[in-house]
Amino acid sequence: MLKHEKKQYKKVVLAYSGGLDTSTIVPWLKENYGCEVVCFVADVGQEREDLDGIEDKAKASGATKCIVKDLREEFVRDYVYETFKTGAIYEGDYMLGTAIARPVIAKAMVACALEEGADAIAHGATGKGNDQVRFESAVAALAPQLDVIAPWRIWDMQSREELLAYLNERNIPCKTTLKKIYSRDANVLHISTEGGELENTWNPASENVWVWTTDPLKAPDTPETVEITVEKGVVTKINGKDMTPFESISFLNEIGARHGVGRVDITENRLVGMKSRGCYETPGGTIIYKALRAIEQLVLDKNTRLYREHLAIDFAQLVYDGRWFTRLREIMMAAADEIAKDVNGKVVVRLYKGNIDVIQKDSPNSLFNFDFVTFGADQVYDQKDAEGFIRLYSLPSRIRALNEQQRKQ
Repeated sequence: MLKHEKKQYKKVVLAYSGGLDTSTIVPWLKENYGCEVVCFVADVGQEREDLDGIEDKAKASGATKCIVKDLREEFVRDYVYETFKTGAIYEGDYMLGTAIARPVIAKAMVACALEEGADAIAHGATGKGNDQVRFESAVAALAPQLDVIAPWRIWDMQSREELLAYLNERNIPCKTTLKKIYSRDANVLHISTEGGELENTWNPASENVWVWTTDPLKAPDTPETVEITVEKGVVTKINGKDMTPFESISFLNEIGARHGVGRVDITENRLVGMKSRGCYETPGGTIIYKALRAIEQLVLDKNTRLYREHLAIDFAQLVYDGRWFTRLREIMMAAADEIAKDVNGKVVVRLYKGNIDVIQKDSPNSLFNFDFVTFGADQVYDQKDAEGFIRLYSLPSRIRALNEQQRKQ
């Protein structure tokens, strides 16, 4: 079953989901490495049925124990909200729902491995995807003494049929069937869907793809407004009620999903070089993103906002590429935190059939001043001053034109 010489381990911690892949990995690790397997499950706000009975399922596959860690608040507070401060969106559309979950999961899994005295970590990411890089880069940064086992890059099984046959031969129960139309990843920030009809970019995404949000065409005919309070770039209240980060995004998920907010269908560039198509549903996160940018319009001067926009592009690439646990991320985050100090205020958004409209916004740090922009008389701006400003502003163009005129003479 192994493609190269194997090393023996005493104990391996496996990133476990309870699906076909990781259910197969448990007995495979025991047989091929002679090790004890501890399954690690991260609760990052996925569907509750994904966690129901997961400990019994892991033990039925041969695991010694299964550790379920509640990371929901930490995930939103320290990863999602921090990323939102930067404005990061990968390739203009993807709000990094899967990518941003990987560092919090990897960090907790490494801590589990060290506590358990494990000498290796295993994951079920394939050799074609981004997650293998994200997980393994995190382990390298946090606990380089731990080995990483990636079965999909080692074993010779290539299909779901082979994995199911492997489990059947060992009388290991698995509810998964041969028919798996879509590949999905879920947490409190988003649900991603790949596969099925999405493998042909000419095929429109069917309603079977969208599992969280209402079809905007079928969303309520009556719009709904929500007031969001932001302090230093972080949502603290919704409709005047104090909420934790996880509570805030969960509440907005419910409202946004009802109104068909947060759907995107994109073809993105994977880190490993190929393109993939995915449909992402990020209702609450999309609302928060819109609210933060609205306050930034009020409080950031032109050059600071331009810098923040550049930061967003670079930070999105960093997160997507699995470089969270780097010195560069710390430096970029320090800049984002400094910018966010002024991002305070309230925003009212109106949700209607997939759209988010900012209809009210206010901030104690607003740079918008009626006295400066009014067409009426004022005491703070002399319009005559604009003449000298324009002459200096256009000086390079003026000099170039004069030089061209002289050459033609």
